[in-house]
Amino acid sequence: MNWKFALAVTLGVVFTSTIATPSVAEDVVIKVWSRADRSGPLRAGNIVAAGDTLNKMLAAINSDKRVKIELNETNAKGYDDDALDLLKAFAVDKGPDIFVLAHEWTGAFAQAGYALNLEDHIAKNPELYGDIIGALWQSVTYKGARYGVPQDSEVRMFFLNNDKLRRLGMTDKEIAALPAKVDAGEFTANDLCDLAGQAVQKGVVKYGILHRPNAGPDFQMLTDSFGLEPFDKQSAKLQASKSALRDFYTWVKYCVDKKAISPNNTAMSWDAIEQASFAGEEALAFFHGVWRVTDQMKAFNLKGKDDYFHKFTWINAPAGKKGGKPANLSHPIAYAVSAKSKNKDLAAYIVALASQPIPNMHHAVSTNHTPINYGEQSMPEIVDKGWALVAATPMLKYASFMPNHPKIGQYNAIIFKGIQGVETGRLTAPAATDFVIDELQNELGKDVVIRN
Repeated sequence: MNWKFALAVTLGVVFTSTIATPSVAEDVVIKVWSRADRSGPLRAGNIVAAGDTLNKMLAAINSDKRVKIELNETNAKGYDDDALDLLKAFAVDKGPDIFVLAHEWTGAFAQAGYALNLEDHIAKNPELYGDIIGALWQSVTYKGARYGVPQDSEVRMFFLNNDKLRRLGMTDKEIAALPAKVDAGEFTANDLCDLAGQAVQKGVVKYGILHRPNAGPDFQMLTDSFGLEPFDKQSAKLQASKSALRDFYTWVKYCVDKKAISPNNTAMSWDAIEQASFAGEEALAFFHGVWRVTDQMKAFNLKGKDDYFHKFTWINAPAGKKGGKPANLSHPIAYAVSAKSKNKDLAAYIVALASQPIPNMHHAVSTNHTPINYGEQSMPEIVDKGWALVAATPMLKYASFMPNHPKIGQYNAIIFKGIQGVETGRLTAPAATDFVIDELQNELGKDVVIRN
């Protein structure tokens, strides 16, 4: 018995249907909530398609049930606003059966009793979930249980301009060896600043390392490299370490002193940063997400994989000290099933169907997101059009994820204030640490744990 037929039979049992030919088909309405997103229409679209697939299965076993997907696409500006609106809907019993959310909101919905614990469902259906990349489950886990299914993934890394490295005297062999040296803890964060600072001081580039000019999750992969774990899993609270923050801000100051990071970085516009990093070729390194490959291909008129990797090298955020572990960041969007749904079992199977390799591959290729299933990496469409996604997927070994906590945005904004203070020279590393700790305690209160 193949898994599709087994699933159909299982759903037939769920529906308590017989194998007799139905006289009148009965619709089971499944409500879906998703933020309207032109850059990722298949987040909701794959759920709709999964409903169609399920109906074909039900017809094949002569079930008297049919699924009708009712899609509510909201106009929320971002996933935080969308999550808050969704929490309000659940509070007045207007919540959907399936919803799409940024993974860091999983904990809030689980704690409120709105997200279904999927552990039993996943365990009973290994043929549907066994191929999902293991590291991604961390993003939807709250207090040891999975309350969602990762819908897509990404990797945020450092992009190094190989032509600039060659002008510094590095050979192609030395450049090719950099990623492994980073992963082994041999090439550290300070080594990166030394290299970037040298490029600026020798006039090879105007900027050594460029980063986003505003608050955002990207910096977590750097703070992780210095031992800052932003989440305490046992208490499900945010946390900060004074010593790790001090080490991180000391590194930021080191980079500024080496001229590797510009004191003006946080005053630059996104347009200026993109111009300097891409077409302007004014930077040695820039860190952001794998989706930037499309921008780089266009900016440098690169023709394919070989052309691209002759121009760029990717590295994880290097460890803060010799022998340490590198880090990168992934920010999956996820599917969740309502714990309040009258058809929660059915909704869970629809999520499972939407998460299979073929529908997820279509989303991955069309949006430059890394696949959630191992099997997708060998599909012709991924190999042909998504070679960058295949190349980035092994980096998930070192991925960290934003904590599943609704106040992580505030947390990140406070960390950024410290970065901005050190880079502009307004704060020393110790002063930035004290300032950030005070701000975290004042703004987050009982939601944050401060450690030495």
